[in-house]
Amino acid sequence: MPQPPPLLSRLNLERAKSSHDQIAALLGMELLQGRYPPGTNMPPEPELIARFHVSRTVIREVMKTLAAKGLVIAKTRVGTRVRERMYWNYFDVDVLAWRVRLGFDDEFMHCLVEIRRAIEPAAAALAAQRHRAEDLTRLRECLTQMRRDGHSRQSFAEADLEFHLAVGNATGNPLMRSAAGVIDTALVASFMYSSPIDDPLDYQATVAAHADILAAIEAGDEPAAAAAMRRVIDIGVQRIDLTRRTRADKR
Repeated sequence: MPQPPPLLSRLNLERAKSSHDQIAALLGMELLQGRYPPGTNMPPEPELIARFHVSRTVIREVMKTLAAKGLVIAKTRVGTRVRERMYWNYFDVDVLAWRVRLGFDDEFMHCLVEIRRAIEPAAAALAAQRHRAEDLTRLRECLTQMRRDGHSRQSFAEADLEFHLAVGNATGNPLMRSAAGVIDTALVASFMYSSPIDDPLDYQATVAAHADILAAIEAGDEPAAAAAMRRVIDIGVQRIDLTRRTRADKR
């Protein structure tokens, strides 16, 4: 069985290795930027072949990839047409990664926070109701990892993500695990602005808030688990807001 990619690696800023991935990423970002508006056609195959210096087979596979993500649709005798944004799969890890590369604006950050507040407190409450002994063991391991000394921004972000994934696994609901890409993106977004490890007090508050989630789950207290998860999300939002205000004051 193939091993999953390292945590956060799908959302980093490194170039994709294969021609297919590079072209899909570039066209995907151009779609997200609005270069090809919904209802219009993508450039014809000969134009894309000339632009990227690849075979027709590669271009067709790229278009299949974009279609699978809801961005485009192939129509007989019409060509490949850009779909309306309501059909775009923003939960797709690649689509999220392309959006990360384009940067974050207030609207996108607001959307991330809204979806986290909708999903994660519910997941914490379910984990409090359904957790098994091995789930608690895993959550304790994750919390210990978050508490260790010498974190970089990347390593703390990975430990943070591991904790949230463990909460999702503790729900017993496989669809909760599928929301990991959104959580991943939200953490990357947050840590691009600032990290808890930049401020000892923020670091302590962040770890303590995660410990509260674990305690509520272990106690089987669903309302407390949901409230503790909302607190964790709000701490991240407050950190981003503070960083933005500080940067604005320096201009």
